[in-house]
Amino acid sequence: MTHPVQPATLAPRHLLLAIAIMAVWGSNFVVIKLALAHLPPLLLAALRFTLVLLPAAFFLKRPAVSWGNLAAYGLLIGVGQFGVLFMAMRHDITPGLASLVMQVQVFFTIGLAMRFTGERIRRVQVVALLLAIVGLGIILTHTDGSATPLGLGMAMFAALCWAGGNMLTKAAGSVNMVAYVVWASLFSIPPLFALAFVVEGPTAIAHGIAAADAFTWGAVIFQSVANTMFGYGAWGWLLARYPAGTVAPTALLVPVFGMAASTWWLGESLPLWKLAAAAFIMAGLALGLLWPRVQAWRIARIAT
Repeated sequence: MTHPVQPATLAPRHLLLAIAIMAVWGSNFVVIKLALAHLPPLLLAALRFTLVLLPAAFFLKRPAVSWGNLAAYGLLIGVGQFGVLFMAMRHDITPGLASLVMQVQVFFTIGLAMRFTGERIRRVQVVALLLAIVGLGIILTHTDGSATPLGLGMAMFAALCWAGGNMLTKAAGSVNMVAYVVWASLFSIPPLFALAFVVEGPTAIAHGIAAADAFTWGAVIFQSVANTMFGYGAWGWLLARYPAGTVAPTALLVPVFGMAASTWWLGESLPLWKLAAAAFIMAGLALGLLWPRVQAWRIARIAT
């Protein structure tokens, strides 16, 4: 059976769709920060995934993957990625830097693939990783309150959990990504609510819910509907129609939108050191994501 040849470049309307996804994902870091003004971080994460699960679970069939896979994904993404990221963003890292640091999940994903699937690291990936490490080092050596060592460490841990989630979705195979995220949320919600009651306490939870205004609840809905339903659904739709190497580089726009939105809405400063850190990390990401396409183009030219 022959499979249709996927186009090598995004059609203009699909490129606009990809840019819209990145705009939503990048600006979501600012939305998170604004929601944290009223809601404790673990409670916010629990509410986010509750609205992902309900009512969508009544309309989307559970994907044909094991409960173990769904449970592991729900714990890694719900608790490990978003629970920890929200805690870091409350006081220890700005939205713009968080949107940048989270992209190191690319390198964690490569490392996990080496460990569990036997993939071998290429020299260009080593160079890309070193560039990203320089960028992270610049962030770590500046203490203007944009990121504490704890906040940077928590954001990197969240990125590691995101990478673990990537490996689980890869193992799940070709499934409806929106349904996968919806049903995995079933395993994010109980531990997040439990941790919220233990770590944040009933009093903080009650005060947070009482103080939450319409904008706060709108922020929770934005994360559930726009960030998850639209973002993951449209992203999966693009990946089903184009090679991953064609779609994946657009993810480089997430920190661009994240840092721009944080500067515009929250007044986050962009000193030279922060721009330099972004340049090193983005250069590493670009090298890691785009180099395979450059090599494939060179091989194709030699063959012809």
